[in-house]
Amino acid sequence: MRFCFGRSKRFNTPIRFHELRKKTKNLISLGHQTGEGWLLAAEMVRMLEDGVNNILCMQPFGCLPNHITGKGLLKELKRRYPEANIIALDYDPGASEVNQINRIKLMMRSGQLK
Repeated sequence: MRFCFGRSKRFNTPIRFHELRKKTKNLISLGHQTGEGWLLAAEMVRMLEDGVNNILCMQPFGCLPNHITGKGLLKELKRRYPEANIIALDYDPGASEVNQINRIKLMMRSGQLK
């Protein structure tokens, strides 16, 4: 898979897992295992370093640890990556679909203004 992605003109080669773990240095402990734990932070850092500045962090209904981890990291990620345009969006059946869509559109629009 890594070989094929490496030859692709449209996709980047996924980084190795141990390299992904290094992305969280001084950001979150590798011992943090609740929700997506450190992996959520590592993936966002990887995307930001690859030039993906607009990140929508969808939080599933009832996943309090993921909600805390995702939202808890936003301030520090935005401090380290000033161009970052990241929002955490709760995705649950009780939330208004119109509100969710409007927040996504607002995030996309503000990313275009930068």
